[in-house]
Parts: sequence; C-alpha cells; structure tokens
Amino acid sequence: MSNKPTNPLGSQADEPHNAPEHNNVRGQALGVRPPGPSGEIPANTMSALNRLFSTKEATFWLFQLFGWTGYFLVRTFQAITFELDLRFASVQYLAAVVIGVSMTIVLRHVYRIVRDKPLPLVLLMVVVLCASFGLLFSSLELALAPVIVPGFQRAVGLELFSNAMFESTALFAWSAIYFGYHYYTGLQEQKAQVLKATAMAHQAQLKMLRYQLNPHFLFNTLNAISTLVLDKSEQDANKMLTKLSSFLRYTLVNQPTQRISLDKELYALGLYLDIEKVRFQDRLTVEFDIDDKAKIALVPSLILQPLIENAIKYAVAPSIDGGTITVCAKVVGTRLILALKDSGPGVDDIHHLVSQSGSGVGIANTRERLAQIYPDDHEFRLENLDPTGFGVTIEVPCEKAETKAKSSQLPN
Repeated sequence: MSNKPTNPLGSQADEPHNAPEHNNVRGQALGVRPPGPSGEIPANTMSALNRLFSTKEATFWLFQLFGWTGYFLVRTFQAITFELDLRFASVQYLAAVVIGVSMTIVLRHVYRIVRDKPLPLVLLMVVVLCASFGLLFSSLELALAPVIVPGFQRAVGLELFSNAMFESTALFAWSAIYFGYHYYTGLQEQKAQVLKATAMAHQAQLKMLRYQLNPHFLFNTLNAISTLVLDKSEQDANKMLTKLSSFLRYTLVNQPTQRISLDKELYALGLYLDIEKVRFQDRLTVEFDIDDKAKIALVPSLILQPLIENAIKYAVAPSIDGGTITVCAKVVGTRLILALKDSGPGVDDIHHLVSQSGSGVGIANTRERLAQIYPDDHEFRLENLDPTGFGVTIEVPCEKAETKAKSSQLPN
C-alpha cells in the first residue's frame, strides 16, 4: 500500500510562489479614474449643487425663488421708467409676487394631472389656464393696489384687466419652464434606465464570457490530477489540487467585470502557471518583459490567462521538447500594450481559429471581452511569427491604479 500524503488538501501552506502577493483585492473599483484636469467644476461645488437640486420639491422652490425675483426686478425697472415712487410701487409688486406664487402652486397641481395627457390637450389646457389666471391675476393686483398704495386710482370695469397680457405672458413662461423641466428630467431618467439596462447586459455578457472558460480549464486540470493519482504521484496530485484551490479562490474574489492592476493580474497568472508546471515540468518555460509603468495599469481581470492556456495547449503540449511563452507589457504614451508570443508552429489561418479543432476559443473569448469593455478604443492583433511561433497583441487605454504596485519578482 502506498503512503498517503502527509498534508491533506487545504491544510498545507502554499509553497511560496514567485508572483506578487496581493491580499486586499476585494472591493477594487471598476475603472475608477483620478480627478479630472484643472478647469472642471470643483467637487465641493458639484456637491453643493447636487444638494440644492436633490429633489423635485427643492428644485421647484428654487425655480420659484429665482423666477419671481426676476419678475419683481422687471416690474421695478418698469416703475423706474415710469418714474413711480418705488417706496409704494415695490409694496404693490411684492403683493403681485405673492399672488403669482399662489397661482403657480395651483397651476402645478393642475399640471400634475394633465401633463401625461395627449399633447394637444395639454397645450389647450395651458393656454386656457394661463389666459384665465392672467385675467384673475391682473384684477386682484389692481383691486389691492388702492389699499396698499396711497393715492392709487381705483380701477373699474375693464381697467381691472389692463395688466392681463403681461401677467398671462409671465404665467405662460412659468408653464413653459415647468413642462420643459419635467420633459428634461423624464428624458434623463429614460437615458439612465437605458444606460443601466445596457450596463447590466454588458456585465452579464462579461460574466458569461469569463465563466465559460472555467469548465475548460477545470477539465484539463482535473484530468491531469487524475493521471497523477493513477501514476501514484499523490504528493504532486495534492500539490496541484492546492494550487487549483488558490487559483479558484482568486477568481471568486475578482469579479469578471472588475479591472485590476497588471501586477495583480500577473499574480493570478503565477497561480495558474504553478498548476501547469506540475503537469509540464521543464517542458514549459515562461519569460516576462514587464515595464515598471505597466505594472500599475488597469486591465480586465484574468485577461491573460486564457491566452496563456491557449498557447500551452497548442504550442507547448504537442511538442516533445515543450516550448517557450513570452509575455511583454509596456506603456506607450496613453496606451497600454500587452503582447504574448509562443514558440509553437503558428496557425494556417489566423482568421478562422475557432474552426481549427477548437483552437481559438480562448482567443475569441478574449476578443469579445475587450469589445465589451473597450467598444471602440482597443486593438486586438494576431500574427504568425518568423521563423515560427504565434503572437497576440492587445492595445487598450492606459488607466492607472490609484496606488502604485509593489515591486515584485515575476514568475520564471
């Protein structure tokens, strides 16, 4: 009977591997950008504006304040042009403001009822109400004027409606602002709903694209573990299971829609390569050429793993001597360039990879993920290398992580 491994699965400490360690990865922001350049509205000013316009009720009363203040100033200017006594005229205009505010509160409640009706009916209601309220407005103001202003001549008959045109115009302008505001907010709410639905659809698509790789990867790994068990290599099988557990734990912490620093991506890649090195031993060689500036750039979580897996499957595994995979990353201007090359035989037709015995699943998946995350702002290039080999190049915007990645030794 063979000796059982001394360390059961999950109890042994992971062997120190040569990828950078990152413990606090939960809650990494999705593509968070630093504050914008100078010239933008300061954050505290935007916060104050958001508080002022936080609710429709607050917005209504702000519009009332500014609108009727403007009305008062216009009437005051009118009094100046007619050389009226401002001491008494201002009191009359304040009374007019009170009347106007009261009428617009009534109009608001009526408009709430009719604003969802057909447009012709709404327009008819607005015209009728503004004209009627304008007549009432003028008559009330001129009826109160002799009481408020000493010596003001009492209006009688049609004289009570002498200001009706001006007051109706003011109420019509108020109505236009009211419906314009509600049309604008309704349009913004619809846009927000569309954006939210689109974002949810994109997230669902990204999750599907990421998680559909797991069964393929698990099948290969479990098949290799089964082979090790049959060969009585229990220590290697246990080591491989432990590494698999660490890798899957990492994939659960980092969501498919998340963007992480390239340094953390290389850490995940180190976990994956530890698993594959149990299978291929010295037949698998991975070389890294990573620019320090590129380490803190944000990339989609596990964007490199399916490309590495594809290279191992079709460039390293079929060869008796194995092969070499090279991973490069550099920042050029505002762009992050990732390149992966292998020493395999290349492919006959890079435009129809999936049809070649399923050899392009990982590549097609990565291409689709990039299209979802960077719709019109990325490049994904494939090429056969000279004299032999296959290369994949990814170019995306260089978005920097908030904190600099710690210097670390890359997997070798």
